Amino acid sequence: MRRFAAVAILIATLAACSNSKPPAPAPVAWSKVEVGAAEPVTLTAYKAQLLIGLRHRGAKVVPELVMLDGAKRSTIPVTPNKASPYAFEAIWYSIAYDGKKLLALGGAAGGAHGNTRWTVWTGTTQGLIEHPQDFFTFGGQTAGDLFSAVITPSGEALLGSWGGVATGNDAMVWLPQPDGKWTRQDPTKTALQSTPNLLVGPGFGTTLGDSIVVAGSQVRLAPNVVAQEAAVWRSTKLNQGWSRIPLPDPGDRSQANTATCATDCVISGYVDGKLAIWQLDATNHAKRLQNVPEIPVGDKDKLPPPIVDGGKIVQIIAQDNKIKVVSGHDGSWTVQDSQGPEGAPTAAALLPDHKLYLIAGTSLWQTTLS
Repeated sequence: MRRFAAVAILIATLAACSNSKPPAPAPVAWSKVEVGAAEPVTLTAYKAQLLIGLRHRGAKVVPELVMLDGAKRSTIPVTPNKASPYAFEAIWYSIAYDGKKLLALGGAAGGAHGNTRWTVWTGTTQGLIEHPQDFFTFGGQTAGDLFSAVITPSGEALLGSWGGVATGNDAMVWLPQPDGKWTRQDPTKTALQSTPNLLVGPGFGTTLGDSIVVAGSQVRLAPNVVAQEAAVWRSTKLNQGWSRIPLPDPGDRSQANTATCATDCVISGYVDGKLAIWQLDATNHAKRLQNVPEIPVGDKDKLPPPIVDGGKIVQIIAQDNKIKVVSGHDGSWTVQDSQGPEGAPTAAALLPDHKLYLIAGTSLWQTTLS
């Protein structure tokens, strides 16, 4: 009987061990980066340099731009034009930097309807200057939205949307002119144009070599069918040769929110209300990565661009107002809690020394990836 009892205890112990979950991974410890009284709103990394766009909430103060370069911290002079009253209270929306040139997009709510009044800034790390634009460059009854400034080896561009040539909104590209003005480009008969059967929904832009890559969704319209599917648009060179690439396994409703591109692109968004991650290679072949943790992502949630660290993908995301760090690769992922930051994550950037910077809520945080 004692032998049978011992065997029973052993079996019970083994069963309990087999049913037990592995210990949760250690939380990621973040340290707060002080930026004074200002609030960080954008992050732009280039090699070992990090640009931090700052705003002063509730005050009409010229937007600030700070650079971290190793242990050196410097402020880049920002000069608005007196002919642009909204430049003096602009909030940085997007800042592009290629190691030499800077291109920035700012916006401030104004006018009777509180629409965003856009401002364009160019320069170098020695200084950024605002260039006044005609009202109808970015405004008017058919105005859409702007979301990204980009710099490619072939030139610079601003990305957004505009009232459609045929219907809905088209994806829109603005290119610079020698006099500092920016002009909308015609999307007619390109992949950027909406049609009665397919509506284009861009929302984020970046670059891949000479190409511009725009992430968003397409809405297919057919009798008794309305399907929103994650998609990206890619040019061959600046504003030339656009193609539309529907992302695979889109579920019933999906959206590509953001992307990071180097030799290929990693794209983050959602499928049926859950986090989804895709990869797009240089030949425009896309695949959806498997076993991504099912963390909720809503229509209005903003995902920071994914981080690519060697062969590892890192996606910062909030769940129940708590920062989660999702890391791994196709088929294998880890989810870690965070110590320190709370609120919605809006921007993230990785430097070559593996220091990861994050804007969450109204604060800037830093950790080192292992």
